[in-house]
Amino acid sequence: MAVEKKSIAKPEVKAEAPAKAAAKKPAAKKTAAAKKPAAAKKPAAVKKPAAAKKDVKASVVLQLGEREYTEAALVNIAQEVWKYDLGKDPAELKKVELYVKPEENKVYYVMNGETGDFNI
Repeated sequence: MAVEKKSIAKPEVKAEAPAKAAAKKPAAKKTAAAKKPAAAKKPAAVKKPAAAKKDVKASVVLQLGEREYTEAALVNIAQEVWKYDLGKDPAELKKVELYVKPEENKVYYVMNGETGDFNI
């Protein structure tokens, strides 16, 4: 009779295992189907804005012996040269390029295409 109990116990275990496996398979299909629409929504819905760049504040100071000149001071001198030395209207000045040569104590300029220099 003990043999009969073993044979009865085995079919019950086998019957439970396929039931659990069958229950897992539909759940796996549902999660895969649920993931596909979510994956399709992510590229369209999730767009991160570009990281804002921080502006770096910079200043240039030219030191010649005991004298100091900032970029703004040199541009101001160039504007005065434009107005007083060249006799031009300050509103006409659109572009200023300055080239500083400390060994000559001079600043060479190109203002609206006109070239020249002034002492510093």
